[in-house]
Amino acid sequence: MSPTPPLFSLPEARTRFTKSTREALNNKNIKPLLNTFSQLPGSENEKKCTLDQAFRGVLEEEIINHSSCENVLAIISLAIGGVTEGICTASTPFVLLGDVLDCLPLDQCDTIFTFVEKNVATWKSNTFYSAGKNYLLRMCNDLLRRLSKSQNTVFCGRIQLFLARLFPLSEKSGLNLQSQFNLENVTVFNTNEQESTLGQKHMEDREEGMDVEEGEMGDDEAPTTCSIPIDYNLYRKFWSLQDYFRNPVQCYEKISWKTFLKYSEEVLAVFKSYKLDDTQASRKKMEELKTGGEHVYFAKFLTSEKLMDLQLSDSNFRRHILLQYLILFQYLKGQVKFKSSNYVLTDEQSLWIEDTTKSVYQLLSENPPDGERFSKMVEHILNTEENWNSWKNEGCPSFVKERTSDTKPTRVVRKRTAPEDFLGKGPNKKILMGNEELTRLWNLCPDNMEACKSETREYMPTLEEFFEEAIEQADPENMVENEYKAVNNSNYGWRALRLLARRSPHFFQPTNQQFKSLPEYLENMVIKLAKELPPPSEEIKTGEDEDEEDNDALLKENESPDVRRDKPVTGDQIEVFANKLGEQWKILAPYLEMKDSEIRQIECDSEDMKMRAKQLLVAWQDQEGVHATPENLINALNKSGLSDLAESLTNDNETNS
Repeated sequence: MSPTPPLFSLPEARTRFTKSTREALNNKNIKPLLNTFSQLPGSENEKKCTLDQAFRGVLEEEIINHSSCENVLAIISLAIGGVTEGICTASTPFVLLGDVLDCLPLDQCDTIFTFVEKNVATWKSNTFYSAGKNYLLRMCNDLLRRLSKSQNTVFCGRIQLFLARLFPLSEKSGLNLQSQFNLENVTVFNTNEQESTLGQKHMEDREEGMDVEEGEMGDDEAPTTCSIPIDYNLYRKFWSLQDYFRNPVQCYEKISWKTFLKYSEEVLAVFKSYKLDDTQASRKKMEELKTGGEHVYFAKFLTSEKLMDLQLSDSNFRRHILLQYLILFQYLKGQVKFKSSNYVLTDEQSLWIEDTTKSVYQLLSENPPDGERFSKMVEHILNTEENWNSWKNEGCPSFVKERTSDTKPTRVVRKRTAPEDFLGKGPNKKILMGNEELTRLWNLCPDNMEACKSETREYMPTLEEFFEEAIEQADPENMVENEYKAVNNSNYGWRALRLLARRSPHFFQPTNQQFKSLPEYLENMVIKLAKELPPPSEEIKTGEDEDEEDNDALLKENESPDVRRDKPVTGDQIEVFANKLGEQWKILAPYLEMKDSEIRQIECDSEDMKMRAKQLLVAWQDQEGVHATPENLINALNKSGLSDLAESLTNDNETNS
């Protein structure tokens, strides 16, 4: 009987995994864990769960002992390596991160979250994403609840950016599909006029201003008060607008709209009446750059009455308010899928929003510094936002396009008009071409192919016709001066070159003779042509010429067979003999002085034996030239032992003779 395998023991396995984890941390290597995992008995799932518990136990001890963040992150890195090696579950690193962020203070959480940010590519990989996305989302939301939006603004922004990098654009949890507003963002300000100090402040400023004598104020000092007259009514109306920006749905109610309209006109009128000076804004910006100062942004508005004059004199603050107007107007005019059917603007409201939008853009462009550039940039961003609104209204379809199937849509083939539909339909059986002039040209000749072959279409003259005048002028007996010769005419010279290129063999022949000009070259060509072209008297055949031709034919008939065997073989002879040679071509090839490479080439070119034999004979004919005679071929056949074929070739040659 085979021995029973050892059973899995949870306490023993946990102890060994804990010890191996400590060893792996000291060595900064995962090999001890891999060795322990392979040595322990039990199923893979049991060992994975035990290792997960061991990781959490070691991490708990490190947190209790107030170990450094480096030790904590080393344990999490080991867990990531364990997931990659397949020895622990994929959710283990995220569970450990959640434990750490729940137990550590916020300053150490910042360091841990830096590690999370750097490993965003790891979390997005297929191994970790599906198992850890919910853990990461819950972890980030827990952190945001602990953080103050006003004091930990940068940390909150890092978390939001991390989530934006982690999740795809189409992730439903990151989209405000129903266009809900953050109604908890309430701007608190002084609503009790009795407690306001704005009126008293202006009286004190006026009295203090009367006590200052001329010349006491330094040249570099500027008055701290603003030239904008601020009272409690302006303060209250200004900050009341934030409630409409927080919840734009109020603008669809008649009473709320009238209030919003009244407050907006007064605030915008102040912005129009008291514009900021570009030089002051530029000087302030230069001072910040010199001192190394940076802009500090807060998540909440500071609504103290004492700051009202400074805020209205701040260009960045004005930009915030004007930009809020543009965002509000875009929502009111836009088509939102989940907007109630009752939320519809009247024509009067739409007209006011359109006019006010132009005024807001004008104020932005006039607001220093770089107002024009800032205004155009805001307009571009808001126009782009319309695309996102349309995408959300369509249900946020995926940005990943599916691969189209290989089957191409069948193309509708337009039926061509049959010839009988348009041939011979006109009067006198004319072919109608759809245009009067085309019809006339097409029907000049019934048969177009014959018309193309007609001699009347031959426009190129013969050499005799074209150079007849030049040949006569070149004759010294005619005594024609050079300046009056046709070859000196540039038009004539150009046409002569084209004709020589088409009809004369002398045009492409190389020559050592150098010509200084085109007339000189043409003069030389005319002299050559005069020698070659027959005079008119020689073109008429006489009876003596016919007798000479008959005598030549008679001599050819009386030639002896030996003389004919010395003539080169013809193509017909090669064709006939190749059929007889057939498979024996390779025996003959060496005796025709064919190289091995040429024989292999013939074998590669064709598999037909008769074709190979023909290629052999043609190659031999090209190689020997005028010496490729039947006599030499018969000698090669006798030498190769193909006497029967040699005798057959001799008989065929005598028969043809």
